Amino acid sequence: MSPFLIVGLGNSGLEYLWTPHNAGFMAIDRIAQQEGIVVQNRRCRAMTATCRIAGCLVVLAKPETFMNLSGSAVAALVDEFEVDPAKDLLVIYDELDLVLGTFKIRERGSPAGHNGARSVTGALGTEEWLRLRIGVAPNLPPEAIAAGGGARQGRDYLLSPMRKADLAVLDEVLDRVATAVRRILTDGPAAAMNEFNRKDEKTGNRE
Repeated sequence: MSPFLIVGLGNSGLEYLWTPHNAGFMAIDRIAQQEGIVVQNRRCRAMTATCRIAGCLVVLAKPETFMNLSGSAVAALVDEFEVDPAKDLLVIYDELDLVLGTFKIRERGSPAGHNGARSVTGALGTEEWLRLRIGVAPNLPPEAIAAGGGARQGRDYLLSPMRKADLAVLDEVLDRVATAVRRILTDGPAAAMNEFNRKDEKTGNRE
């Protein structure tokens, strides 16, 4: 029986460790920490760990490629473990169109402007894969966003270390993400979306 593959996207290297673009890596590390394991096995151009979560055999993975080449590692893992991307793959990554403190689960869709998601779609040849997007946009008032201080700072913002206050917000989100992942494993994506997406309806997300 194939495992359920959970891949977090990010960039390897200490300089990227606490940047918004590494939210996917942080989520994988949080899940691993809660399961008492370390993601340290090298396989398919990724760091991996295998465990059981909610009775399901799970492979956790963090590609060692740079973000914009994530798809090559994801496709290799899918082939290695004989995973059906439409049923047994979850990819976790940061999202500039969602404010910090929120996340959304989607079963399919366009990668929009996310290079890692675009790489995954290209390598798999399909948009039919489950994704959990962690909001990283600064939660600023409308006038600050209008003045150019919002999420569209783009690359510089994504690759800059997060402030302590923002990391504290993200820390709480990562626990909720781990809970949502377990919900996906036990009851399926629809149940998880119904529970967790609804909680974020009034947060001002720009979707």
